[in-house]
Amino acid sequence: MRFPLLAATAMAVILPSLALANEAVGARKAQFALYAYNLGILGPMAQGRVAYDAAAAQMAADTLFHLTRIDQAPMWPAGTDNASIEGTRALPAIWSDLEGFTARYGALQDAAARLQSVAGTDLASLQAALGPVGGACSACHQQFRAP
Repeated sequence: MRFPLLAATAMAVILPSLALANEAVGARKAQFALYAYNLGILGPMAQGRVAYDAAAAQMAADTLFHLTRIDQAPMWPAGTDNASIEGTRALPAIWSDLEGFTARYGALQDAAARLQSVAGTDLASLQAALGPVGGACSACHQQFRAP
């Protein structure tokens, strides 16, 4: 009789924590999708594939800036790395080097702030400011995200 009660108790604890972990992963994926959407507006302009539109550039840069200001701590609970659960490319290195991970996110926040301040000015300013945003993304992905 003890085993079924123990199993039921364990499942009552494990299932909600798995649900919360999946919600956290889903939330951060959604945030990254919004980053990608807005970078998808800015990138083609910066590359000259789409005509520069000051209003659209500013709107996308404003959105990126605000997205980087969302408190991400609840989206990164321990145990939501790719070695612990499926459906994420987050490497365990995030939690073993939380200071480095936080610093890289801070670099993204700084780059997004610079981009926001110039995106609607002119194409050259957009081009100059977009590179560091991409660089901040790449620096984090290289160390903390699986391919």
